[in-house]
Amino acid sequence: MTRMIFVNLPVADLPASVAFYQALGFRQNLQFSDDTAACMVWSEAIHAMLLTHAKWRTFTQRPLPPAGSCGVMLALALDSRDEVDALNRAAAAHGGQADVNPVQDLGFMYGRDLADPDGHLWGPFWMDPTALPPADGPGDGPAR
Repeated sequence: MTRMIFVNLPVADLPASVAFYQALGFRQNLQFSDDTAACMVWSEAIHAMLLTHAKWRTFTQRPLPPAGSCGVMLALALDSRDEVDALNRAAAAHGGQADVNPVQDLGFMYGRDLADPDGHLWGPFWMDPTALPPADGPGDGPAR
């Protein structure tokens, strides 16, 4: 079986969140969706599970993160700077927020962070691995 990741995200308004993620290019897998959860597919290996707050509570009793807080940012590698810009435009046009952090332009790497309607952070970026500066040692290199 292919190794996959399912990122579970609590959302306040499931239909609005589904529409937001579809506008970013995710597609909904109806086989794993119902009125409490929606499986949104980014790629064969990456899925976002959008869960109503009630559904989220069946997984954990930990408190929902307060508005404006951040515990994780999920980075998505894209094929071009234009795709990074397009994803940010789509986020802003569909209830999210573009450029929640300063734009990162290192020449060989370009990123613009966005937030979904619930404040979950995504870091779409483009990188040209052939233009990477040399590493100083093992494990050195850009972190995203």
